[in-house]
Amino acid sequence: MKLIYVVEDHEVIRNGVVQYLTLSGYESEGFKCIADASAGFAHRVPDLLIQDVMLPDGDGFAFVKEIKAKSPRLPVIFLTARVDESDRILGFELGADDYITKPFSPKELVLRIQALFRRIDEGAEESKNQYKYFDGENTLMIDEDIHEIEVNGQKINLTAAEWRIVLYLVTNAPNLITRAQILEECFDYSFESYERVVDTHIKNIRTKLRPGNWIDTVRGYGYRFSGKKA
Repeated sequence: MKLIYVVEDHEVIRNGVVQYLTLSGYESEGFKCIADASAGFAHRVPDLLIQDVMLPDGDGFAFVKEIKAKSPRLPVIFLTARVDESDRILGFELGADDYITKPFSPKELVLRIQALFRRIDEGAEESKNQYKYFDGENTLMIDEDIHEIEVNGQKINLTAAEWRIVLYLVTNAPNLITRAQILEECFDYSFESYERVVDTHIKNIRTKLRPGNWIDTVRGYGYRFSGKKA
């Protein structure tokens, strides 16, 4: 049974989410503040973190940044009243897999959680392949068996969302891939307002895969993996 942490200071919302998750077949635990959540992480790392942003003892964005430094592959869903696009972009820049604004539907939340776990589980069970690419000066290694990427022999930590994007671009190279395609295939939703989220993930991936130029931008269209098979 997968364990989900819910960090939310509003007691009614927190208890409601925890109860709904329990009824949906998940083990769940709620925390009213960052200090309590930190103690929970010290005891056991969950399979998913649902995180509010505005908390009485700190900022949820900063807490996720701290957690991601220790557990970069931990899936995170922000659940917050912060609705500005800049906040949503910041959430994804920190490695979130989804960003849900209040008020929200508990049923939709569970559906998104199920879709997220499904993508993660399917990714772990799919093809057992290793790929090697170069860009003329640098080498990129991708191992699907253990979900690892190396640039010039150095292991790179990608979030679950970043991994899905890289693998989707690589397996469809040299085709041009639109932002809408990435949203649909890697995130299970295709709202136009989320297309900047793709740009944010691509920016993070490029930073992590340096040195080397592995992803080309096709202005007005989308992206293309530019590495050549070794």
